[in-house]
Amino acid sequence: MGTHAIKVPDIGEGIAEVELVAWRVQPGDTVAEDQVLADVMTDKATVEIPSPVAGKVLALGGEVGQQIAVGAELIRIDVGDGGVAVAAPPAPASVSAPAPAAAPAERTRLPSIGKPVASPAVRHRAGALGIDLQQVPGSGAEGRILHEDLDAWLVRRPGLQAARAAGDAERNDEEAVPVTGVRRRIAQRMQDAMRRIPHFTYVEEIDVTELELLRVRLNERWGSERAHLTLLPLLVRAVVLAVPRFPQINARFDDEAGVLTRHGAVHVGIATQTEAGLMVPVLRHAEARDLWASATEIARLADAARAGRATRDELSGSTISITSLGALGGIASTPIINAPEVAIVGVNRIVLRPVMLGGAMVARRMMNLSSSFDHRVVDGQLAAEFVQAVRALLECPALLFVD
Repeated sequence: MGTHAIKVPDIGEGIAEVELVAWRVQPGDTVAEDQVLADVMTDKATVEIPSPVAGKVLALGGEVGQQIAVGAELIRIDVGDGGVAVAAPPAPASVSAPAPAAAPAERTRLPSIGKPVASPAVRHRAGALGIDLQQVPGSGAEGRILHEDLDAWLVRRPGLQAARAAGDAERNDEEAVPVTGVRRRIAQRMQDAMRRIPHFTYVEEIDVTELELLRVRLNERWGSERAHLTLLPLLVRAVVLAVPRFPQINARFDDEAGVLTRHGAVHVGIATQTEAGLMVPVLRHAEARDLWASATEIARLADAARAGRATRDELSGSTISITSLGALGGIASTPIINAPEVAIVGVNRIVLRPVMLGGAMVARRMMNLSSSFDHRVVDGQLAAEFVQAVRALLECPALLFVD
């Protein structure tokens, strides 16, 4: 029996080890040449490892969540007669770059072994629920099974309604979920940011009544010809106009070198929730875009991030970030800075409430901005002045069109 020992490839950039985030095959499986065997993750990318040979899987070289050194044996494959060979590390099949916080679990390239197509997160959840993925129709691209498909299958599951009719019962089940892959990267970066950066958060209330009226009117006038405007492009425009007066805000701080780099370009990170976790695609050169160009690019970046198609360049290099939970935005929040940036602007939900205006009680649309800053390089007064500048622009939206 001849075997091929496939080793973890050198992905470059000085990477010494990778994290094994998913196996695409199991011992006993028959694999074809160029078929994806496993997904591994570095600090900057998630990489698919293909097989350079055809054969049967004999053994796997690690468990999901394990750190494996470059050059270590990843998998051993029976290739039939012909002696024992040690395969050179295969070239990565595809690379998906993560956000500063994480990498997408989805892949643009799918295995071709006839198994249900689903991300590692979906497979893990299905296993925990006892769901056979062979029985679940997939609604994603090329039949990929999504979390929504699991939810739909559970609703249709035989016996579910009868169980509900039996009434509530005590539950003592537990589930231990290993923090691996994307979630591990998110945890590491959030922990590092909070440990190294002395955060302080400044919350300000903003009257966005006129801004919302303008947004609605612009969409009514240009909606059929241009991109739909949400609040985000308007907020980006306000940040772009405010930061020239506060160069300390639009900056990146290398705390090891003790160097703060102030940027003329405004590269805005847009925090985006995806199935794989939080990602921050970057709206580059926001200072050179009008409202509709920003809206178009924000929508494109969000779609790419959620589909796992965002490139490394699209997920790095931001100089200031914006985070928003939309209608779930709450009254106030304490966003964590996207290091090495020194500021992040958080958007809370818009609410209609009574406000005293000109001596009369009137209904106004109010919204809080919850913005966090790195106190090592941004003083409280500077942060407050920056937020007040953004507030002035948003409360008098005509100023957004005056350079």
